Amino acid sequence: MNEERAVLAGGCFWGMQDLIRRYDGVLSTRVGYTGGTEPKPEYHQVGSGTTGHAESIEVVFDPAKVSYEKLLDVFWHNIDPTQKDRQFPDWGRQYRTAIFYHSKAQMDAAIASKNHWEKDGRFGAPIVTEIVAASKFWPAEDYHQKYYLKSPEDYHRYHDHSGREEYFEKIWRKKEKMSMSDLKNKLTPLQYEVTQKGGTEPPFKNEFWNNHKKGIYVDVVSGEPLFSSEDKFDSGTGWPSFTKPLEPSNIVDKEDRSLGMDRTEVKSEQAHSHLGHVFPDGPAPTGLRYCMNGVALKFRPA
Repeated sequence: MNEERAVLAGGCFWGMQDLIRRYDGVLSTRVGYTGGTEPKPEYHQVGSGTTGHAESIEVVFDPAKVSYEKLLDVFWHNIDPTQKDRQFPDWGRQYRTAIFYHSKAQMDAAIASKNHWEKDGRFGAPIVTEIVAASKFWPAEDYHQKYYLKSPEDYHRYHDHSGREEYFEKIWRKKEKMSMSDLKNKLTPLQYEVTQKGGTEPPFKNEFWNNHKKGIYVDVVSGEPLFSSEDKFDSGTGWPSFTKPLEPSNIVDKEDRSLGMDRTEVKSEQAHSHLGHVFPDGPAPTGLRYCMNGVALKFRPA
């Protein structure tokens, strides 16, 4: 099997593991410590700030299913890269953000991604995330591994009160987003229910589930490009389905535990519209099924 490794530091490693392990193509994850000098460090040593290590996650992935660039995109969407030696409620050198590269290709990709977001300017301050060569990765104690499963109540209590979600809403929501009254005037009641309240349209009753014309699909609110007819396939579900987005940076993935299920919600980056969900049961080459609500889309013919 073709495998690669990525090591990322994004603050508390509990949340990073819960987030990244969800992506199809991620073969395994483990949390640990790296970037310092102390061999075989223990949690209390790293917490003292004397080892130089950062709480990190090691990701083993299949690049044929999920690219290193996609993992970097997920990383940037889930940290505050402007904070030095801090992430949300956690302070100290061990909570710095960093990308630890294993090859020149990974280094180049990391630098390119950092440059992209620096030019974008949405974070409102200089990016201080480090890009450094990977060193020895020391796995954390067993009770830290998959903490979201071993101690779900403690984990969700920490996550829900960390301030992360509020920060992400502020950074990734389009600043010029329309008011609710403007949206209600622009959209049909069903479009509003789906895109703004996370609703789901009935299957087989939207205009795009069986559309075979060539063109692109854009966000019904903002017009940002989302999917291409080249990647559309008949999933048999009654909703338009795609193997991948047309422009990955216009798509935001977010964990969704509503309705008693563990799913990955898909939103548009600019308008923050709810589009649908992505599932790991699609065809080649990605193995993914982006199952979208037709009313959240507009079609632009070729």
